[in-house]
Amino acid sequence: MRIGIISTYPPMQCGIAAYCSYLVSELEAKGPSNKIHIVSPFGKGEGSFYSVSSLDGLAVSERVFNAMAAFQPDVVHIQHEYGLYGPNHGVAIIPLLYRLKLASIPIIVTLHTVYDSFSQHQKLITEAICRIADAIIVHEEYQRQSIGREIFPFEHIYVVPHGVRIVDPVPEAKNQLGMRGKKIVLLCGYFRPTKRFDRIISIFPRIAEKVPSAELVAAGGVRLRGCSEYGQSLLRLINSSPSRDRIKILRGPFSQEVFDTILSAADVVILPYEIGAQSGILAHCLAFGKPVVLSPLSSFQAMVNKVNCGFIAYSDQDFVDYIVKIISHPGLAESLSKNAKDYVKKHLSWKIVAEKHMEIYGRIVRILSRAEGAKVPANFP
Repeated sequence: MRIGIISTYPPMQCGIAAYCSYLVSELEAKGPSNKIHIVSPFGKGEGSFYSVSSLDGLAVSERVFNAMAAFQPDVVHIQHEYGLYGPNHGVAIIPLLYRLKLASIPIIVTLHTVYDSFSQHQKLITEAICRIADAIIVHEEYQRQSIGREIFPFEHIYVVPHGVRIVDPVPEAKNQLGMRGKKIVLLCGYFRPTKRFDRIISIFPRIAEKVPSAELVAAGGVRLRGCSEYGQSLLRLINSSPSRDRIKILRGPFSQEVFDTILSAADVVILPYEIGAQSGILAHCLAFGKPVVLSPLSSFQAMVNKVNCGFIAYSDQDFVDYIVKIISHPGLAESLSKNAKDYVKKHLSWKIVAEKHMEIYGRIVRILSRAEGAKVPANFP
């Protein structure tokens, strides 16, 4: 099958770029008959890659369409989030979708950002995408229900989980970080106000008081414009903390090897996000079997309920209590870790996720070959 993919892609550093690279690798591993053509901003620009300067702006429609149409794909798969396709919540994706539709090219869109409710602009963009595309992929059942409740109960929405790597922890990871014998409480990812790393830094002295070997590591950096001040505020907060000697910042960006080492060293990972849909960081935590303490976002609650890999914290005191509980009870931590690893192997590995994608691709191509423009019902086994 000839599969066209429109997405950010390494060496760009973003969650969707990483997601797409893992998916592409597994799709290619499915067999030599899969030919994949990637259109990406600042991508490799060689072989099966076509690099455009960006995905921003209405002019992207013609450039990306021409690059994809030359490949003559059996299906085009677009990775979407609102900020990826320029201003006004990425409205530039709409004319691109219409160009593909007019050329009778089957379209799949993965919606990576679906919340419990939509702003007016998000609703307009999402509804247009759902009505034009032949199939929509979301990562959680609550996201499909949210679209049905807030917009329309489309029949062609598939729930395919975020893929997770099968990996082994990095040996002697704590030694490599100079933290032998410490209980590492990890915050990781890009520094953004909505991730609320400041909240955990502020309450960490209460954790340090209860667990003398506890140390907090904040591993990340600033990627988005406008977030540099937040990064500086984290530094000020650490410097004024009574536990500042037990808090370490590791500034990214990190290579995959370094990131894996940091994650391998952690005893518990904290995601105190205020806003979010699907988290690539959480997927990495599951891959390494790391217990987690999470804020009560719908996607986090859904994952903890399915996997039993950690706890949902509704207050600062919950964060303190659950973190202390995990790092003070090795048996509990080991049980949560085993639950995560077992669930990944049975349900979330990239091999399983790629197989689900191939099923969807095949159904779309078969159905549209019989009835041009038909939607693909998502109620397949």
